Amino acid sequence: MPSKGVQVFTYIGVPDISIELSVPKQTITRRDQGFWSGSLEVEARNIDSFFNKKGRFTFKVFHRGNQITEQWIDVNALTGNASGGTMESIAETPSIFHDNFIISYGLYEAGPGHDPLPNQHQCYVTVTQNYTNWITNLAPPGSDFEKKPFHRLVLPSAHDVGMNSMESSAALLRKVGGAVVSTMLTRTDDKICRVVDKLSGYPIELIAPNIIYSLSITQKDSLESMLRIGARYFEFRPARLHSSIRGRDALPDKLYFMHSAIPGMGYDTFLEGIVKFLRANKNEIIVVQLRWDGVPSDCAHPSSEEKKQYLEKAIRDHAGGEINVGNLDDMKHRTISELRRDKKRLLMLDSVDTLSTYTEDGNATINGQSIVDAFPRVLEDRGAQRRAGFVLIQCQATATNIQKALLHSIKDAGVTTSVLLATKGLCDHKTLPWCRDNVVDRCELGKTVVLMNDWLDGATVDVAVGLSRRRLAK
Repeated sequence: MPSKGVQVFTYIGVPDISIELSVPKQTITRRDQGFWSGSLEVEARNIDSFFNKKGRFTFKVFHRGNQITEQWIDVNALTGNASGGTMESIAETPSIFHDNFIISYGLYEAGPGHDPLPNQHQCYVTVTQNYTNWITNLAPPGSDFEKKPFHRLVLPSAHDVGMNSMESSAALLRKVGGAVVSTMLTRTDDKICRVVDKLSGYPIELIAPNIIYSLSITQKDSLESMLRIGARYFEFRPARLHSSIRGRDALPDKLYFMHSAIPGMGYDTFLEGIVKFLRANKNEIIVVQLRWDGVPSDCAHPSSEEKKQYLEKAIRDHAGGEINVGNLDDMKHRTISELRRDKKRLLMLDSVDTLSTYTEDGNATINGQSIVDAFPRVLEDRGAQRRAGFVLIQCQATATNIQKALLHSIKDAGVTTSVLLATKGLCDHKTLPWCRDNVVDRCELGKTVVLMNDWLDGATVDVAVGLSRRRLAK
């Protein structure tokens, strides 16, 4: 009989939690802490209706037997499609904050399956403690850990933090239309251009919003939520709108995060959110790195004076005299205690050289194995680590660099069919355990380590905090 699978990836980081997974006539309950993955099958023979062969996939999270949340989607055992329910759109799956827990989750709809993308629907669920004040709790004021160098920490990072919603892109599309956006995409991204050439006559402009969702959106939580989940390092690529649309009143003429030529979060909005968080959480420290890799020249880059003005305004309007700005030298040479004493809790970097584990071939993967294979090759060069400003471990896949996967993502673009989301669980369950088991021994103790990921979740942060604890103890 026909059936459709759902591959599930869970991570439990706190005691007394259980995750119940179910489809018609099959239930799995997970209670053990750590990583787990398995599959459930929505089988037509297990659905009582003769005409409607949709079966519900559900996950529930319990704490000491009390239900915290229930999320679901209907899966058609005949067509493989998934629809309805609470997970029908990426935008409808924000992290859940409950007491001292955070539940992060997401769903990739595989449809009938397209090689090389997963044939099964992909769902991930992580349950961890609330890490709003994790540096404060790990290195409390007056503790021995506070006297250790800041560079001992492993900082969780939300990859492409500014691409966490469609707000800017939607405003752009309403004003200038999909045709302009599709032209802008193809002119600034060679990968998309090559794929579009294969789709001659296909109405790309009609599905421009879904293309942006599928290829550019890498986060789904608000900046405040990402900070509460535990992110403490951010890369931001501030630039003006593309010259073909600037001046057409589609969006205010200011600096935005740029994913190629697609605008995301405003730089002023980002800085305001960071400063407000630091003021509210008085012992936390955040690192921000400005860079412009992948931003086309048609998106004007800010001058040094303009960058200074944006930062000074955020500090003047929102810091209340409680936050000073630090730099790379502070990150490399100050203790946590010294940074707090001098109020240097926002460390701003600009195009600082890093030793990154990212490689074009290694991160162009569906299952993450080539990412893990590249980790030891990059990190074995201790001299390169010492010369770099810090070490950047990138756990996210760039499956958009696989042309066949990119082709399907554009043709079948939708709000749950992101090729970037398709790889989340598969990669995390290889990259994060490797980092947990190897970073302390393979990374220089004298260099800050950043652990970066798409769709920031509690498992990424839990691993980073655990590594920070072990490095501070040395």
